[in-house]
Amino acid sequence: MTAIPPTAEPATRTAAAERMRRHRQRRRDGLRCLVIELRETEIDALIRNGLLAAENRHDYDSVLSALYAFLDRALGELGDAYRHHGNCHD
Repeated sequence: MTAIPPTAEPATRTAAAERMRRHRQRRRDGLRCLVIELRETEIDALIRNGLLAAENRHDYDSVLSALYAFLDRALGELGDAYRHHGNCHD
């Protein structure tokens, strides 16, 4: 019987374990991950208010940034939490 030598590489995380790690980190950072639906009229309002370029209306990251900018304006500056969010839609 031959012993199998240990590998030098650390075990890789599964996708589920990585999602859970990011979820726990967001919670420690005081962040919540929410799924919301925006109406086209709400996206139009982000464009009218100069928070979103019209050509980016279908770009997820651009709409997300515009929504964060809107929330900063509406609720007051809340620090870097919005801009340094984790990717919670995995």
